[in-house]
Amino acid sequence: MKSTRIYIFALLLVALASCSKKFEDLQINPNRPTSVPASLILTKQLNDLAGGLGGVEPWGAVARYNQYYCRNYQYYGDNAYSWSNGPFGVYTAQLKNIMQMEDEAKKSGAKDVNPYASVAKFLKAYYFYHLTSLMGDVPMTEAIKGTTGIFAPKYDDQKAVFVQVLKWLEEANTEFATYTIVDAFPAGVDIYYGNDFTKWRKLVNSFKLRVLVALSKHENDADLKVKQRFSETIAAPASFPIFTGMGDNLRYVYNATINRYPFNPSNFGFDALRLNMAEAYVKACTQINDPRVLVTCDPAWKIATDNGYSLTDFRSFVGAPIGQNQSQMEADAIAGRISMINRYRYYRTFTAEDFIIVGYPEMCFNIAEGIARGWASGNVNTWYQNGIRASVNFYGIVNGNNTAYYLRSGSPTNLADYTSASFTYSESNYMTQTSVQLEGNLSADLSKIVTQKYIAMFQNSGWEPYFNFRRTGFPTLTGGVGIGNGGVLPKRWAYATAEQNVNNANWKAALTKQGFNNDDLNGLMWLIK
Repeated sequence: MKSTRIYIFALLLVALASCSKKFEDLQINPNRPTSVPASLILTKQLNDLAGGLGGVEPWGAVARYNQYYCRNYQYYGDNAYSWSNGPFGVYTAQLKNIMQMEDEAKKSGAKDVNPYASVAKFLKAYYFYHLTSLMGDVPMTEAIKGTTGIFAPKYDDQKAVFVQVLKWLEEANTEFATYTIVDAFPAGVDIYYGNDFTKWRKLVNSFKLRVLVALSKHENDADLKVKQRFSETIAAPASFPIFTGMGDNLRYVYNATINRYPFNPSNFGFDALRLNMAEAYVKACTQINDPRVLVTCDPAWKIATDNGYSLTDFRSFVGAPIGQNQSQMEADAIAGRISMINRYRYYRTFTAEDFIIVGYPEMCFNIAEGIARGWASGNVNTWYQNGIRASVNFYGIVNGNNTAYYLRSGSPTNLADYTSASFTYSESNYMTQTSVQLEGNLSADLSKIVTQKYIAMFQNSGWEPYFNFRRTGFPTLTGGVGIGNGGVLPKRWAYATAEQNVNNANWKAALTKQGFNNDDLNGLMWLIK
């Protein structure tokens, strides 16, 4: 009897164990994937380059901080530089997924060196360059290590971040040179270069030139080797290919269905009258008779008509100081005393123009600056003029007769009511102006090179116009009551407010190490000292 009880008890244990196993099996959802193909992650990350980082897309917040345009209607937002909560979302939205992409590629059988890993190196270089340039010291070495138990990462100093950024770019250049069509991504994944790995090499090297120029205040640093790296990059195109024309640009192409240009006919009635041009951009153009202002802006109609100016007279174009009181700015906009966005170019279609993330004109100006600084041999004027020429051509401006189109005065809500005006452009006359020609003097030439780069970066290249102004002081960006921060342009973003709660000790240590008494928007980071 006793043995029978034991036998029955044993059967019950086996039955319970069996039930338990079946119950656990039921907890697994067969329809929920446990992994994602690296190609799908890459598609998302490549698309993400066209936005984020505080609003780098055309006519986003960053274009306002770059003082290309202003808001004049307070109900829908102001012109304040509200930089109190830095873009730490990049860690979870981009960098975490980029690292997952690398892991998924390896899981699917990829070698240690593979195209996903190489693109990941560029993407990590791109994002960490921005994170550190915006805020200063940032978590890098210990970032995104939650799976290893690191939930409060230490901050890496800014120089170390730049050293790593350059390392990633140089490794990516070497790796892209080894790939063939056999290594291609699935069709439709590489939305920028269509599996042309030579163009990816050109991108990483052209972006490296951007990074090196950003380090100009540390050109003699023995670890960074700014001059050496710059010189070897432009002197050895076989080893370090760079952009050779606009066809090499890292550019986001909009379409009329899914990925529409931010401004288009569907939102014309909401935005087109509430946004006007900023003084910094308009003045940078009109002071040197630059034709690009004629196709990117509408004339200030009252200024033109009251003074008898033609619509393509540079005196007809006036921007508003971004720090101006918004009520006054709105009154000036309604009265036609300031220029609006060129509605014909930017609202008439759903595709307007491509968004250049890293472009050939910028690279030309970066090379011109490096040569002017004595970092490498070469013809500074050739690179300078190549940059101007490529940018002017981007707008369809040709030598000779051109036509500009403007929304007619008195028809502010009629997108079909345009008028046209002619203008003549002579490249030779433009290039030989005293205000444009280089002089062989670093200070004067730097002002002209960086100002031309600023004009060429209109509604593209994200934060670069602001970064260049902060580094060189060119062109003149203005403050005032409307920008907040005591009317002073800030030097950096404060760290994400969540860091004070979840990573307080390391946050405080980073501030102390950089010499900040608090998370100071006006503090000078190492990069610009």
